[in-house]
Amino acid sequence: MRAAIAAVVVALAAVVVVVVMFSRSDEVKTPGCTVALPKGANDASAPQYTLQPEPMNNAAIIAAVGVKQGLPSHAVTVALATALQESKLRNLSGGDRDSVGLFQQRPSQGWGTPDQLQDPVYSATEFYKKLAKLDNWQTIPVTEAAQAVQRSGAPDAYAQWEDEATALTGALTGQYPASLTCRNLTLNPPANLVTVANAELGTARLSGAHPAAEGWRIASWLVARAAKLGIDRVSFAGQTWTAESGAWAADEKAGQNLSLHQAPVAPPSSG
Repeated sequence: MRAAIAAVVVALAAVVVVVVMFSRSDEVKTPGCTVALPKGANDASAPQYTLQPEPMNNAAIIAAVGVKQGLPSHAVTVALATALQESKLRNLSGGDRDSVGLFQQRPSQGWGTPDQLQDPVYSATEFYKKLAKLDNWQTIPVTEAAQAVQRSGAPDAYAQWEDEATALTGALTGQYPASLTCRNLTLNPPANLVTVANAELGTARLSGAHPAAEGWRIASWLVARAAKLGIDRVSFAGQTWTAESGAWAADEKAGQNLSLHQAPVAPPSSG
């Protein structure tokens, strides 16, 4: 009897071990992108925000377009808070009435055609154009600036996203080095970086020497866009991020200049 009970206990223990290992394996493989900032004097803990790769990819486009237009970080924060509220940073094909895209802009309100508004570069550009025409937009609260552009039925809703939008802005504009990481990505085939970088960043000069903030801005853009652009390694200022590790780490071989690598296309199966 005791032998039978012992056998059952051993079998149950084995099942528990398998379940725990399976759960841990699932957790490790979950894709995500995280912005982790240093702990501030008034922070109970270090600010940290995690998005799925697609929303972070879209956040990177919005931030890049803002900087390309020569706008300050406050404009990027307003735009990101707006897109977080309107679409959770998803490029939606529809919404309330005829709303479309990241900002849920409406063709009937003169924002553009549905196809144009599903182009993140176009929709972000139009948002910034309208924002820049507002009086005192640089000094009014984020939620007021967003509402003045969007004219939403929930004018105070943008405020809830301000902290997250500010953190994303800090990482994506290069204010915080190595603060944005993406892990467990499924990489697309390599994209034409010259075309994409010119459209979003306004330059295709990615590799090479850069001032610190500019270098980290481009490096963060590359990491946030890595899945879509097929990028598996980014290095800058003595640190390297890889798609395999999903993290930034000190790298003596990296040097101070920005460099990147796109994953090779897998050969077709012979089967």
